[in-house]
Amino acid sequence: MEIRYTAEHEWVAIDGNRATVGITDYAQRALGDLVFVQLPTVGSAISRGAVAAVVESVKAASDIYSPLTGRIIEVNAATASDPSLVNTEPMGAGWLFKIECSDLSELSQLLDESAYRQIAQ
Repeated sequence: MEIRYTAEHEWVAIDGNRATVGITDYAQRALGDLVFVQLPTVGSAISRGAVAAVVESVKAASDIYSPLTGRIIEVNAATASDPSLVNTEPMGAGWLFKIECSDLSELSQLLDESAYRQIAQ
């Protein structure tokens, strides 16, 4: 499984043509304690760069953008009922949604860990 990142602080775990998406540890720390997570609808089509989800903290609300084009195949309902999962396990149990990718060439536009570290300081 390959992990990539976006400049908007989403992480993407790629497994074939399926991708699991969440926010990075850097993003959750910047937001603070999350109090609300709005997830996309399973089965909906999504375009790269479109708003897919929303997270709210005591500080602010933040849009979560889809890093890839495809179809939403699964959401993590546990994060909607317990938003603190995103804070405690942002790259584990706190994942947000999964996409079945329709254009794998978009992967080349995502950042590797080294490039992401340059912007997440």
